[in-house]
Amino acid sequence: MTLAQDVRRRRRELGLTQVDAAELAGVSERFVRLVEGGKDSVRLDKLEMLLATLGLELRAGVRQT
Repeated sequence: MTLAQDVRRRRRELGLTQVDAAELAGVSERFVRLVEGGKDSVRLDKLEMLLATLGLELRAGVRQT
């Protein structure tokens, strides 16, 4: 699953609209749309705020090839 899919799925599980999620996270609705649309470059601080609002976290690890 992609980050965009995870964010959309979790937001819907919580019964939030994109507007609701944006307001709770302190970001714009446009930002939520961009993340859910799979934009490959967004501000990390805003992404972390959105993820925290949705009860998600971003992790890094060694890529398996």
